[in-house]
Amino acid sequence: MKFSVVVTAGGSSARYGKNKLLEKIDNKEVIIHSIEAFAPFNPSEIVVSVSKNFEPVLKSLLKNYNLQDVKVVLGGSTRQASVFNALKACTAPDVVAIHDAARPLIKKEDIEKCLKKAQETGAAIVAVRAVDTIKMTDENNKITQTPDRKTLWYVQTPQIFDYNLIMQAHKQFEGQGFSDDAGLVEALGKPVYISEGSYSNIKITTKKDIYIAQMLYEA
Repeated sequence: MKFSVVVTAGGSSARYGKNKLLEKIDNKEVIIHSIEAFAPFNPSEIVVSVSKNFEPVLKSLLKNYNLQDVKVVLGGSTRQASVFNALKACTAPDVVAIHDAARPLIKKEDIEKCLKKAQETGAAIVAVRAVDTIKMTDENNKITQTPDRKTLWYVQTPQIFDYNLIMQAHKQFEGQGFSDDAGLVEALGKPVYISEGSYSNIKITTKKDIYIAQMLYEA
């Protein structure tokens, strides 16, 4: 099986205030943690999509960590476009994992489970069960529905797909602003399966998340 990895790193970090991917956990940058998490699986390639400003910074960083084999491509104006650019740079793998660079604490066993599920089904994503009650509202914030949380999940990454399937989805729905890749496959009418992950696989969004991530890493 030929396995490729796409890491999305094209965000602006607007809510963070500076590039959160260069913050350090245990003296190593967030993005390096996210890339190296896939090393145990010996992927045929790792492709990182970045903004134009971040490209030279990342290339220098990869050189420092002796990760020059990692491909760096320019992203697009949206996450969907950035992922598509990275997918097009892959060399026709059988299966591809798409992972947020801002999730540095993904566990090896959670990648492994999701990869196995994707090989079996064609499409699988890491997620955890919702622990809070979720309310749906109308435009006036009046509650209209309380879904049973037993059926609700918090979506994470990686999301792992048959390469031809995810490419078909990106081509068909190019430019439509989907928030995650599973949604594209769902829009094709194809099934996507959950692979239960870990609550520690947080996404670095605000500055407090770095402190939380450091504590989780040490634990």
